[in-house]
Amino acid sequence: MHDLGAQTIIPNLPWIIGGGMLLGFMGIAGWIFTTWLRVRNGYPLENSWGKPVYPQKNEEMVERVRLLSQENAQLRAELGSVKDRLGNVERIVTDRSLSLTHEIESLRGPSN
Repeated sequence: MHDLGAQTIIPNLPWIIGGGMLLGFMGIAGWIFTTWLRVRNGYPLENSWGKPVYPQKNEEMVERVRLLSQENAQLRAELGSVKDRLGNVERIVTDRSLSLTHEIESLRGPSN
């Protein structure tokens, strides 16, 4: 029995320890990967007893989300109107008739 340990286990001890550490690392990496997949695809996380854990919703949080959604909609509408106004300003500034008017006025000479 003593010879079995000295001849088989002791020389292979680094491989045994390395294999155990590799299995542990693979288990942890697998757990992280499956948790990432669950979060990415919208599945609820589970507690240590296997029951789903959902984010807690209280009235204050629901009201805050509602107010932020309203503010987001208002800001999007305002941004749309600003884009329209900016498009009009760009059209006016880049309009050829405006530059033509300036050229004609410059050709007339200084007015006294």
